[in-house]
Amino acid sequence: MSRMKSCITISLVPSLKGGPWILWDSLEKSVKESARLGFDAIELFTDGPQAGEKNELRNLLNETGLALGAVGTGAGKVLNGLTLTHPDQNIRAKAISFVREMIDFGAQFNAPAIIGSMQGSYGENISKQDALNYLTDALEELGDHANTQGVSLIYEPLNRYETNLFNLYLDACELIDQLSTNGVSLLADLFHMNIEEDNISDSLQKGARHLGHVHFADSNRKPVGNGHTNIAPIARTLQEIGYDGCVSAEAFAWPDPLTAAKTTIDSYRKFFS
Repeated sequence: MSRMKSCITISLVPSLKGGPWILWDSLEKSVKESARLGFDAIELFTDGPQAGEKNELRNLLNETGLALGAVGTGAGKVLNGLTLTHPDQNIRAKAISFVREMIDFGAQFNAPAIIGSMQGSYGENISKQDALNYLTDALEELGDHANTQGVSLIYEPLNRYETNLFNLYLDACELIDQLSTNGVSLLADLFHMNIEEDNISDSLQKGARHLGHVHFADSNRKPVGNGHTNIAPIARTLQEIGYDGCVSAEAFAWPDPLTAAKTTIDSYRKFFS
């Protein structure tokens, strides 16, 4: 049986409080809380390629035995307006530079970086084909860079309300199939998939070759157990395909961070152990 890792999201960006991350307090408090509850790993959402004071993250991970599961890049868009498909070449270049720095940051801890909202969208000022070309070029370059750092870059299909590039997991698999770099894998976010997929388990089975990370959230983006997504068959599929990466709770801190964290670890144990 594959050994997946339970993982919880920590946001260190106070201005985005209320977003889909479970723990929000100081880095030290959040990491120690995650360890106390029995998680295997943490996923960080930061405003750039750093977390806490110098060496604080490394010392906390060493002290608690937790792994860094991944680092998110979303602040590049949300705080700085950067996307990989922006019509302005200078902004695209800054976006690539930001993701590159996040790859380097995560790689110090053997953790991949995730591209979600930074993929952008096509629309009034940019055609679909141009946006797809820009995205493909960026994934090639950044996937190769991730490879040189000994990690992968994780690309996340989002639901239709957040991007119009790739909403379906298997469509994103086809994109990855066409890349010449082997440094890119996919994120299966159960919240987005609940909106878009006909059958989540079926898509994961067919696209197992590219699965690199899982976001664990219910249909309403609350912690698993508070919505209507049927998790049991999805969990079985992840076991069957031998997935051994992180199952990471990117969900709202509902009704509060500590309760959400406890609900998450209880749900993880229910379905994966």
